[in-house]
Amino acid sequence: MSGKKPYDPVESFHELSLLWEKQINDFINHWTANKDFIKMSNAGTEINSRYLEAFKKNQETLASVLNLPTKNDIANIASLTVQAEEKIEALEEQILDLQDSMKSQTREIESIVDISKEIIKLTKQLKTELVKTKKEQIKTKELKAELQEMKLELKKLTNFKEEFESLKGLLEKDKEVERELADSGTSK
Repeated sequence: MSGKKPYDPVESFHELSLLWEKQINDFINHWTANKDFIKMSNAGTEINSRYLEAFKKNQETLASVLNLPTKNDIANIASLTVQAEEKIEALEEQILDLQDSMKSQTREIESIVDISKEIIKLTKQLKTELVKTKKEQIKTKELKAELQEMKLELKKLTNFKEEFESLKGLLEKDKEVERELADSGTSK
């Protein structure tokens, strides 16, 4: 076949766009290099900014008369909404913290209640032990009183024994004296 390249429309369009780009760039450079154009564009920009400011003021005045929100009003509302959302998030965090602290306090209260129940149980046990101890103390006092009575009776019995022994001794002396008298009376 031949050494010719086939026709490519994309490549042709690319070359054409490069040519247009170069011509437009040259035209813009020629315009911007002109001092009169720069002065006119500055004046036009200044006039445009004045008209834009006047338009904004008129638009705000008209919006306030018609009771319509302006762009600034909507921006303020958006800012307030964001602030309100941030405050709500902060409040939600505080609520979660409060819930956590309430849960921990509830656990502490439950443990205190459990300890109180144990203390009450121990107190009841101590009370029953105290009642038992008082009963035993009363019994001990009664036994002590009985022991003292027995001591008294034992002393009385000891005294009685001593008297009996002394009477026995006296009786034996009387018998000896009688024997001696009887012996002496028979011997005379």
